[in-house]
Amino acid sequence: MPGFSVAAQTRCLAGSLKKALHIAAELGCHGVQIEARHELRSADLSETGVRQLRKILSDLNLRVGSVVFPTRRGYANPVDLEPRLEATRQAMGLAALLQSRIFLCNLGIVPTAESVDLRSTLVEALTSLASHGNRIGVQLVAQTTVSDLAELVEFISSLPEGTLSLDLHPARLIARGRSPADFVAAAGRFIAHVHATDGVYDLGSGRGVEVELGRGSAEFPELIGMLEEHAYRGWLTIERTDSQETISEIANAVRYLYSM
Repeated sequence: MPGFSVAAQTRCLAGSLKKALHIAAELGCHGVQIEARHELRSADLSETGVRQLRKILSDLNLRVGSVVFPTRRGYANPVDLEPRLEATRQAMGLAALLQSRIFLCNLGIVPTAESVDLRSTLVEALTSLASHGNRIGVQLVAQTTVSDLAELVEFISSLPEGTLSLDLHPARLIARGRSPADFVAAAGRFIAHVHATDGVYDLGSGRGVEVELGRGSAEFPELIGMLEEHAYRGWLTIERTDSQETISEIANAVRYLYSM
């Protein structure tokens, strides 16, 4: 699997961040993904704490591959937008301190071109965040399952080059009845981070279920091949949230990715 780096989401591994880092190293990961809203907040981390955390990472030969900052609302929603933007900038600062270039955020709804005010609000917010990211060396990467891929690609293409990239999350796409392969085919050139997840969609119940990597319909080897056509050489972050055997399944996922 040349050119890719494997990470695990620390919140999936253990109750404490320190323990999760040791588990990730034992499983053979190159890095980890840290959540900056509940797991580790910039306001709670002193300069000494940053140094200690970076030393632990260095001793374990790990990197922070990505930092994720989930918000309840996207950036087109004007309700409490300024506090949300400020919180996002602080989380981006944490990513920079931890030497992570990839910062994942919730894009939310992309208003249509006819919704001029909401679309303008979203563009202004993303442009501001991307500008901040450029100053501190952090890339803004959106998590989204927007149904109209053509509209999503059109929107990103309309932004100044480099403003916004995309996260590929196969399990979430499958859960909504959408094809990860279609997502890569339409938006592959914008993908800057990949979650190594899998799922199945039950037509009878009309819902998707997350499953162990390699046991669902994501067809991950095919997705990797498609991403290689777009010269993707970034992180593959393992996330497993709906399991009674999380650590053993993440260990299996690490081996699965290395075997490709």
